Amino acid sequence: MGFVVIECNDRNADKAEFRRSPYMPIPECSRNLFSYLAKSEHPRLDLPSTCCAALQITSNYATDPTNKTFSIFTGMIDSMSKPISLAALGSVLTILACAAFLFAGNGLFQTLLPIRASQEGFSTSLIGLLGTAYFGGFAVGCFVGPKIIMIVGHVRAFAGLTAVLTVTFLAFPLYVDPVFWGIMRVIGGVCLAVLYIVVESWLNDSSNNANRGRIFSSYIIVTNIVTMAGQLMVTSYDTLAPTLFIVVAMLICLSIVPLSLTPTLSPTPIPSARLQMRNLYKVSPVGVIGCLLSGGVEGAFWSLGPVFAQGRGMATTDIALLMAAFVFGGTLSQWPLGWTSDKIDRRIVIAALSFCTVVTGLLLGFGAIPDGVVIFVLAAAHGALMIPIYALCISHANDNVPNTRMVETSGGLLLFFAIGATMGPLSASAFMGDGRIGGLFIFIGVVLFSLGVFTVYRLVVDTNRTRSDKSHFAPTVAASPSIFPLDSD
Repeated sequence: MGFVVIECNDRNADKAEFRRSPYMPIPECSRNLFSYLAKSEHPRLDLPSTCCAALQITSNYATDPTNKTFSIFTGMIDSMSKPISLAALGSVLTILACAAFLFAGNGLFQTLLPIRASQEGFSTSLIGLLGTAYFGGFAVGCFVGPKIIMIVGHVRAFAGLTAVLTVTFLAFPLYVDPVFWGIMRVIGGVCLAVLYIVVESWLNDSSNNANRGRIFSSYIIVTNIVTMAGQLMVTSYDTLAPTLFIVVAMLICLSIVPLSLTPTLSPTPIPSARLQMRNLYKVSPVGVIGCLLSGGVEGAFWSLGPVFAQGRGMATTDIALLMAAFVFGGTLSQWPLGWTSDKIDRRIVIAALSFCTVVTGLLLGFGAIPDGVVIFVLAAAHGALMIPIYALCISHANDNVPNTRMVETSGGLLLFFAIGATMGPLSASAFMGDGRIGGLFIFIGVVLFSLGVFTVYRLVVDTNRTRSDKSHFAPTVAASPSIFPLDSD
């Protein structure tokens, strides 16, 4: 909720004029505040913006019988009364266009690389190590990204690291070697983490409390749609040829164009926030453990999901559809589950999703579902249950911290997610040894069952949580470093 401040600051001026706003008429009762403030020793009053959100000032002076004058100014305008400016809208559209190309290219690569690695004879453990290398680099990028951006600025950071990322993608088909590919994945992880920080910090700077929720919701929708489109592009060419790697590089290069050819002002530098990891668990045990474990299962799925599908004998087209179905399900369920978690204790929703994901995972893991339409529906259901867990854990943690520490908290939770995602692919590959491709979902089931049990335990021992302390749910891309608070109020 916003506020309006009425303050006595001038005893000499003698004129004030007010007019009605097109959004909301001025409450008549607000005029009586002048006489009250004139007699007060501390002539200042903060009002909820729902009372005076649309107050517009044409002259900032007011007169009363004691010849005191008051200036009125708005602090934070109510969320439905402050539209986004044209300049900010142009900036948002530019960055969304950049993000669309970036996520499309990475979505294609996430599906392409495990398929190609399997075709080159890489073992499941080696493919898992490639995923570990990527998320390890991603974790490093979360630390160095803000520093790079503060030194060279958003535009140069985006352009420079996009060029480096393009080189890494083009290098894969030039030299097929596990160690070389692992190094490229580390570099790629660092680059993508910094690029995501650039995109999200720019969106955050271009928005305000009135429209941030809508802008980031649009961001989530755009990135999920283009990620699915990128995954489906893997069927366009032979995965053994270098063509698809070139397509990935082209998409990544195109992400620079909207930023380079539009007169968009750079955002303000990223504020630094010191992470206090030891205190974070004390504040939100479920938030920390949930982000760690959800990182493990999502890192494992993104790294080894195509290997699972390939092991079932699926064609490349079906592999792409399976991965896209997973993302599609997660996209559809974000808002309904978020709305539900706003009404009840979020930990109940987290526990329920964890246990339900175990069921869908076991059905996939033990091969109880035959190939065909049913397996794609089950994959969508699995994604609908698993993907929102990360965002719910972040929202639950933010329920328990003050607004001034949300940046620090979100950055710490992201780091826990990255640590889990680094360990997940390698751990899951052990479950998939000796041709047990379904071991991927057995691993996911074990991890999320543990999260469900832990969450229920915290529900039992923490009896002092109240709904009144909750912030509103904001959907988050699990692979994206949302280190800035998404205030949807």
